[in-house]
Amino acid sequence: MLRRIALRDFVIVHALEVELAPGFSVLTGETGAGKSILIDALQLALGARGDAGVVREGAARTEISAEFDSPAALAAWLDEAGFQPDEVLLLRRSIDAQGKSRAWINGSPATVAQLKAVGERLVDIHGQHAWQSLTRPESVRGLLDAYAGCDLTPLARAWTDWRAAAQALEDARAGQDHLQRERERLAWQIGELDKLSPGPDEWAELDAEHRRLSHAQALIDAVQAALQAVSESEGSADELTARAIDGLEAVADYDGTLANVIEVLRSAQAQLEDAAHSLNAYLRHGELDPARLQELDERLSSWLGLARRYRRPPEELPALWAQWKEELARLDAAADLEGLERAAAQARKAYDQAAREVSRARREAAPRLAQAVTQAMQQLGMAGGRFEVALVPHDAPQSHGLESVEFLVAGHAGSSPRPLAKVASGGELSRIALAIAVTTSQLGEAGTLIFDEIDAGVGGAVADTVGRLMKQLGRDRQVLAVTHLPQVAACADHHWVVSKTTEAGRTTSSLRDVAGEARVAELARMLGGQQLSGTSFAHAQEMLATAATPPGLAPVPRVRRRG
Repeated sequence: MLRRIALRDFVIVHALEVELAPGFSVLTGETGAGKSILIDALQLALGARGDAGVVREGAARTEISAEFDSPAALAAWLDEAGFQPDEVLLLRRSIDAQGKSRAWINGSPATVAQLKAVGERLVDIHGQHAWQSLTRPESVRGLLDAYAGCDLTPLARAWTDWRAAAQALEDARAGQDHLQRERERLAWQIGELDKLSPGPDEWAELDAEHRRLSHAQALIDAVQAALQAVSESEGSADELTARAIDGLEAVADYDGTLANVIEVLRSAQAQLEDAAHSLNAYLRHGELDPARLQELDERLSSWLGLARRYRRPPEELPALWAQWKEELARLDAAADLEGLERAAAQARKAYDQAAREVSRARREAAPRLAQAVTQAMQQLGMAGGRFEVALVPHDAPQSHGLESVEFLVAGHAGSSPRPLAKVASGGELSRIALAIAVTTSQLGEAGTLIFDEIDAGVGGAVADTVGRLMKQLGRDRQVLAVTHLPQVAACADHHWVVSKTTEAGRTTSSLRDVAGEARVAELARMLGGQQLSGTSFAHAQEMLATAATPPGLAPVPRVRRRG
């Protein structure tokens, strides 16, 4: 449940901190006092959109934090997202005067999308214009699907696969001539490169070998000259080094420091001998090979010819060859109409199967939802009224399935059910929306339910029933309601009053918990306005006493899930 919410510099609130309790709590106050400010702030903490307009005038930023009991079901998500799971789940949000937003979960930076993902599993908010969504086909369908426990992921995936397969088939049929020309062009180009069959590293190897063979005579002449200078001519480096060693050894006994010089000369002599050995080996294998040079010339010419034709560096030909083969394979697949037709048929079959599963779940859930809402309507001043859920088949398959969903309502006994969008009375619309909200409030895992003036357009005995229904919901989950109805407020376990004051030309909003006489006074104000009278006080006391010992009330319809 929601334990605490704190606001700073939010709209007309300077600073506010509220400790919330389990059960049913209400927020009341005069019109314009800002009863919904707390709900608006909570929605921002839960990832709703926000801008600089929520920052109190003159402040640098607004800060909102909401503290919840951390549900065990969220532990895995928190851990995977990199947030430290704890007994308490703390959500924070700040928006500065330039509109820049920052967010945190359990003290670690988070994205607004992550706040929203968490918020959807913590709080379920029913707004005062909830009835408007009941006139939108996608909202109506989503409500039935949630009630039925439908997982629409397989259907959405099957729809996407089928449409992609159908589009591929359509494109292939429309572009057969172009595809054929493109295939012929690629096949000819690949055939040219097949003749060359360029290896991945072949160009560098050919180039190196060609440079060596084309300069073979110059290399041999240079090696022979080097060999003569090193060891084979009179006065060679090897001979001169040996003569230097002999001369120093003859006098080495007279000065020991010459021993190091002699060792260096011997090392040089050994290196000269190694060099002479390597030069001789090179001459034994470094023969001229005109035939091989001619072969290399022809091979390199073929490489360069194709490189110029296709305007690529020679070393890129192997990669180009592989790329064209891949493109040709894709074109062959695209030109395989029979294969594409089989793929499209299989994808349509998978879609039909997934759609039939969803349709079956909707057919099973529709009468259960209709019965539950009808039962709730009887307690909300619509005795004899009837609620129906109609499934209307589509002429063609859609991404959401084979049918649309429509809510039909008969406001009283003897009348025929009509589409909800055509129900004229605003009061009826509000009560039906409330009946649906009460019926479906047990869907999902959110531990906190919020009703933001959803009882608008309701009064009299129906308002008493609304209060008792919310109190009954509060036995299992935390319920917070913003209301203008004293009958609803009287049923609450906890009562908060929002008030607005003006000091030094600046308006601020505050919140206080009321009980005892203060609560009676607030209920009396709600009953009779600012002019309080003994009658309104007595009526308020009577309402509290009645709410404390309510008459029998039909239980909130329980949600029965499939399977």
